[in-house]
Amino acid sequence: MGGSRPLRFTIIGNHLAQHRGLSATAIGIATYVQSLPDGTPVDIRTLARRFPEGRDRISAALRELEKYGYIKRVKERLESGTFVTVTYSYANPEPAQEPAAGGTPAACETASAPRLPGQRPPKQRKRLRAPGPRAAPPPTPPTPPRPPTDPPPPAAPQPPPAAVALLADLRKDDPRLLLSTRDVRRLAPDAAVWLEHGASPEAARRILSADLPETLHNPAAFIAHRLRELLPPPLPRAPEPPRALPMQNCPDCDHAFRAAEPGLCNPCRREREAPSEADEPHSRE
Repeated sequence: MGGSRPLRFTIIGNHLAQHRGLSATAIGIATYVQSLPDGTPVDIRTLARRFPEGRDRISAALRELEKYGYIKRVKERLESGTFVTVTYSYANPEPAQEPAAGGTPAACETASAPRLPGQRPPKQRKRLRAPGPRAAPPPTPPTPPRPPTDPPPPAAPQPPPAAVALLADLRKDDPRLLLSTRDVRRLAPDAAVWLEHGASPEAARRILSADLPETLHNPAAFIAHRLRELLPPPLPRAPEPPRALPMQNCPDCDHAFRAAEPGLCNPCRREREAPSEADEPHSRE
């Protein structure tokens, strides 16, 4: 025969197979875990797909094995920064104390089964893994907010109708003063100032259309010049009406009258200021 073929079996020590503190499920799972190569997933979900016991019983069995040192579950951080759960399986854990039949703690059996020819001794520790959360993809940079759009320019104020009518009626005085709609809207604010200064539309028309040159090439520019140069001054402000004096009551006659300050009314003041008979000089006999 050719060369010897490797033996495909796993040696389990009696300290595990005959362990009095472990359930049959825990012993079976420990046997299965020790037969796996390094890096095999041994999380509860994977084991539940392999065995019919269900997740609850498998979870309880793993806690038993962890209690007696047959497995150890630790959190490890990958280079990507993600944490995963790594399970270490121990074929020959540290001896654990368990109660004997007479109540005296007895050491867990640690002797390994005899080694067969050509077989390597079982590993003392096997590194398995439990699938942890996948490395999260790098966060997508937030979409930069759109630059604020400039608000639409405010609508141009409508020219006063009286100013528009003033400029449109200039052609009645002279046909050469026919202005376009665009020119009327452009010149209407200047014409409105004339009306604000107290000029009537008829008076403004007479001034703007008087003494026209014989040749008028640009009527809009001509009217714009006159609107600026012939602008009348504003009318003086009307004086404010005098403020009414407050009402006062005369302390002598209780007569109501208007005065800036409280005091006597005019009749009572004159009566007090008039000399009395006692004050008049008497003639000596």
